[in-house]
Amino acid sequence: MQLFFHRFDLRLRHTFTIAHDSRHVQPTLVVELRDGAFSGFGEATSNKYYGITIESMIEALEAIRGTIESYDLQSPEDFWDCVYPFLSDNSFAQCALDEAANDLWAKKRRQKLYEARGFSAEHIPMTNYTIGIDTVEKMVKKMQELPWPIYKIKLGTPDDLAIIRELRKHTDAIFRVDANCAWSAGQAIRYSPELKTLGVEFIEQPLKADDWEGMKRVFEQSALPCIADESCIVEADVAKCQGYFHGVNVKLTKCGGLTPARRMIAEAKALGMQTMVGCMNETSVGISAIAHLLPLLDYVDMDGTLLITNDPASGVTFDFGKVIYASENGTGAALL
Repeated sequence: MQLFFHRFDLRLRHTFTIAHDSRHVQPTLVVELRDGAFSGFGEATSNKYYGITIESMIEALEAIRGTIESYDLQSPEDFWDCVYPFLSDNSFAQCALDEAANDLWAKKRRQKLYEARGFSAEHIPMTNYTIGIDTVEKMVKKMQELPWPIYKIKLGTPDDLAIIRELRKHTDAIFRVDANCAWSAGQAIRYSPELKTLGVEFIEQPLKADDWEGMKRVFEQSALPCIADESCIVEADVAKCQGYFHGVNVKLTKCGGLTPARRMIAEAKALGMQTMVGCMNETSVGISAIAHLLPLLDYVDMDGTLLITNDPASGVTFDFGKVIYASENGTGAALL
């Protein structure tokens, strides 16, 4: 295999603001694994919250270029195990490499990735569309720009309930809310009955990631289910979330790619929790990889390409929340 890097600066359609970050440009790295006529693609973005830069990902992968390029790819899982000891402190780099390996493996089998895994895409969840924190007038405008059946609303302001009340006046879509660690246990419990009345489906990560005592109270007293995000990063976190959250949101960049994500989803299901996969503001490369986990999921947040204006890749597309797979094999992703 040959290893190649492709760097892009993604322009966001609107400045994207959540409880702990705000940005209008998102740097991202696409990793390509080339084997003869076949190329597999994977992606990971930079992330200030987790201290990940494009340079740190490239440096981590360059350090094991020899291992990567000499590997005979027969199983993405075995490949993940091979490189993990070298990338255990950079899950974002591991994610991009693992997505590329899965894509290449399925392409060489001349199958779509979900087919190669033995999954059926007959019944898959629709994706939400995310509305970042802004003035309520601008949040309404963002919804009106893209009518959608499910919106995920970013919260973490002094006026969170007022925001949801106002947004509800303008759509009958399902709402999901994501506080990104900004609330207290008391706030989450107090807000939940009205949020439920306002058509909110669940609350994502209401408290700080390590506030387990508070989450126990919320789990027991909230009128709405709660989904873990920042509290569920790697495989060992899934079991920790049982009894504290009703479900887990797996992020491929945080756990290290499709390979550990499948294991995390399987464990969550075995523990009776709901399953979700989320995305970053990324290209069709990363979003298309997520699409091949849909048969395993209850919910999905894979709107990253809808939030940017200069997608350098092709892959899955959307029809009012419905995911349309690309005709190509593998994940269906390709650089334009």
